[in-house]
Amino acid sequence: MQRRGAPAASAFSTATTSSYLIGPGDLLELVLLDPSAKQLGGQVEVLNDGSISLPLLGSVVVNGLSIGQASRLLSQQYRQHLLRPDLTLRVVRPRPIQVSVVGEVQSPGLYSLTSNEVSLINGAEVSSLNGLPRVVTAIQKAGGITLNAGLSQVILRRRIEGTSSGTKDVPLDLLSLLQTGDQSQNPFLFDGDSIVVPRSETTSDQAAELAAANLSPRVITVNVVGEVVKPGRLEVRANTSVMDAILAAGGPKAWRANKSNIELIRLNRDNTVTHQMFRIDYGQPLSSVRNPPLKDGDTLIVQRSLFAATSDAIGAVTDPLVGLVNIWALVDLINNPNR
Repeated sequence: MQRRGAPAASAFSTATTSSYLIGPGDLLELVLLDPSAKQLGGQVEVLNDGSISLPLLGSVVVNGLSIGQASRLLSQQYRQHLLRPDLTLRVVRPRPIQVSVVGEVQSPGLYSLTSNEVSLINGAEVSSLNGLPRVVTAIQKAGGITLNAGLSQVILRRRIEGTSSGTKDVPLDLLSLLQTGDQSQNPFLFDGDSIVVPRSETTSDQAAELAAANLSPRVITVNVVGEVVKPGRLEVRANTSVMDAILAAGGPKAWRANKSNIELIRLNRDNTVTHQMFRIDYGQPLSSVRNPPLKDGDTLIVQRSLFAATSDAIGAVTDPLVGLVNIWALVDLINNPNR
């Protein structure tokens, strides 16, 4: 992995090349080892029909082949024209890829990812040395995981090289990635991959805290209204907790806020609405029960205290009377200016 701002590598690692499947939009580089045929090589882009156009060979379909398979195919075809058909083939610029992210993520769907995607891991921006996005990048782009995500049973579904419909499932343990930094659980993504995040009812508070820091977008927008100092829409870091959002809104108003009556309103993906009640306790750690992380679009309502409600009710009755008394005093002053 590489921090943002460092130069990206121009070629894939050996491990990535062995399983990468060529597709339209890839920029390849062909090098013929026969000195007399060196001028026949160079860079070539894979066309929309999955073919490349080469001297001596014409159009050759390489779509869906790994780099190794394509190298062997080209070597076999050049054998009919060259005494020494040995060659090397590499990916110079990978194409944008499309992957699907489904299950327990905020916005499941199909996503287009490029070699310039940036992930946020442990608060630091990191990008891939090899030009391909990883699993965490795609999950973050899908809005991050839900609180019910089973981080230890994520599935990466990938097309088998050389086939049009065959797939294989690779189990991933993202909790191990977040706890121990095991990068083998965060592989590079290829075009057509699917990421399945299953549901789990036993996600621990520790897992929720780790996921909040790593498997979410950078910022979200929430609403904090009612008896706070600065009510309205707020832009906060992803998975800001209920208590932190109240503090970001200036905190509860003295005497007016009911600190035991904080309501969280959330619109779910199935268009249902959930309501949860909390009490203000700044000592609570991030927790799925007492201090949950917020999602984009959440609304927090800090209700009025009994004192504020009573005061407002009295004010609603007495304010018009005070105004009426003031009007009669003004009329009396006009009619009796010498009084």
